[in-house]
Amino acid sequence: MSQPQEVPACQRECLEGWVDRYLAAMRDGNVDPALFSANVRFTENGVELPLGGEGLWYGMSGIGSYKFYVPDIETQQVAFIGTVRETMGGSGASGEPDVVAIALRLKIEGERIIEIEQLAIRPSSTNSSNNDFPPTGEGVEAMGSLHPIFAEVIPEAERPSREELIRQADYYFEGLQRNDGQGYYNFTDDCIRFENGVDVLGPRGERTERLTCKGQFENNLRGIVSRVRDRRFVAVDRERGIVFAFGFFDHHQINWTWQLAELFKIEDGDIRRIEAVFHRAPFGMNSGWSTHEQGMSEEIQSVR
Repeated sequence: MSQPQEVPACQRECLEGWVDRYLAAMRDGNVDPALFSANVRFTENGVELPLGGEGLWYGMSGIGSYKFYVPDIETQQVAFIGTVRETMGGSGASGEPDVVAIALRLKIEGERIIEIEQLAIRPSSTNSSNNDFPPTGEGVEAMGSLHPIFAEVIPEAERPSREELIRQADYYFEGLQRNDGQGYYNFTDDCIRFENGVDVLGPRGERTERLTCKGQFENNLRGIVSRVRDRRFVAVDRERGIVFAFGFFDHHQINWTWQLAELFKIEDGDIRRIEAVFHRAPFGMNSGWSTHEQGMSEEIQSVR
């Protein structure tokens, strides 16, 4: 007689709670041994740092309003995109704290956080030189609350495996790199894509019509991205069909790298909604969680 599978102790609300506790600890500068493993590992923007008093831990002063949790019950990890406040000099004459976008991965083991990987996307490394785009943190916070599409639950008997969801999400990266407009683009007709809080498909500038995800890949994003590397799908929410990835977009022609966190809502094998946050990083930057070979590879890297 087969033994029943053990149910992981930390379910959806529990994993989301770890994010809340972590953000509060960072805001308060409290490296609480009841929260963190003694050998916890911490990176920010690809650089390993001691936990406490470094990076965002130094100047974070508040928690923002946008919160998107991606709990992965099977691996006991949780990913997150949201906003925080940082007081390192403020963002203007008023001295108001900067709004910083944050992408986060926590790994939980033995009722402690043992791994912390975060991107802190500050106004100084914001969207681009495009004046139509607000600073990333402000753009993300202006999105308001989580879109209802992301809360839709897939009936248990119809849920794809985590491997299938990852494969479907990776078609996005495959389609984008060295894109010639002829690839396989698995988007729904109503797919919407947000980058750093901006709906990039909506009318903008001289363009008065709305683009589609597929149409943009076929006509507007040809030859833009040279390589999509170090693709690490770190959290999969099978209940809601959401996949969260870290990775890098390299642009050889301008010697430019975007370090990014991107999440996908998958529906019947197609991508229905995308949210990404990213900032410019040194060309060839490593995540801090991969070997050099893994970091330069275009293949899917194993989930931690």
